[in-house]
Amino acid sequence: MAGISSRLRVAVIGLGWIGEAHLADLAGRDDVTIAAVHDVDPTRVSDCADRFGARGYTDAAELFAHELLDAVWICTPPQHHLDPTLLAVSHGVPVYLEKPVARERADALRIVEAVADSGLVCAVGYQWHALDLLTTVRGELAGRPAGFLLGQSFGPTAARPWFLDRSQGGGNLLERGSHHIDLVRAVAGEVTAVQAAASTVRLARPEAGEGDIDDALTLVLHLASGAIATIVVAWTRDDGPARYGLDVVASESVFRIELDPRFRLSGRSGGGDIDERASCAPFTASITKFLDAVRAGDPGAVACTPADALRTLEVALAGEEALASGATVRVS
Repeated sequence: MAGISSRLRVAVIGLGWIGEAHLADLAGRDDVTIAAVHDVDPTRVSDCADRFGARGYTDAAELFAHELLDAVWICTPPQHHLDPTLLAVSHGVPVYLEKPVARERADALRIVEAVADSGLVCAVGYQWHALDLLTTVRGELAGRPAGFLLGQSFGPTAARPWFLDRSQGGGNLLERGSHHIDLVRAVAGEVTAVQAAASTVRLARPEAGEGDIDDALTLVLHLASGAIATIVVAWTRDDGPARYGLDVVASESVFRIELDPRFRLSGRSGGGDIDERASCAPFTASITKFLDAVRAGDPGAVACTPADALRTLEVALAGEEALASGATVRVS
């Protein structure tokens, strides 16, 4: 690991669409140098290395052997999170790990344990965790917790091959629905049980036999507080309107967190109106919190820790089991 300075040397592993999004954000910062990029696809490596002025690698071990880094972004598909994360930790390099923390609980546990043992800063990319609007939400719910929450995630997404394969990426439940699971937990506390159902209607995949995931599904979360939350996810065509938000109902509050792209909190609480906008898009805020945590050497200063992301994964895995069985499934 390089010595911490005002300008951090970073690398990005995994150069798909989310890796590109992180590269674009990092390239726009004057306190970061993109030192290296990695992917198993040499064409992607060459392209990104040229565009971002970085050295390119197709071997992650070679990257860590040759680069002095202050932080690394891991943006590989979920089933390939474990090895690069353990490699980074073994070299003492803080990690920004895209969500979910892993595809399987066993991999997630190994990541959580390795990070905890190392004392390194590690953030998981549940970006809505970084919304400054959540401070207001939690304040309004203090002493009068939410009784019902409704999360909506309707919109298009990139049809990556691993995303279409349930065994690799977990489909819409893990890749998209877990964002809302994480947000429900951040607002209303832990989930104890999950029910789930999926639509058999094809909404976004034009070809029969293309992937085995559900285009639309509903989760019902039972919370430890006694509240209930419903999350609805639908993958739509690219030309359709999108809707992302979380409605929250408490005894003295009814408000909505409008998510991408406006990030606005509106409604009424305690007899007064609420209308606030986020000071920064959460994707950018999450990265900023991670970089600040790296400089401070403070693992708890990130928006979402691996241990927190593990609890979100456990809810999502219970949802998968509920989809398959039709039963109400207890969360680990």
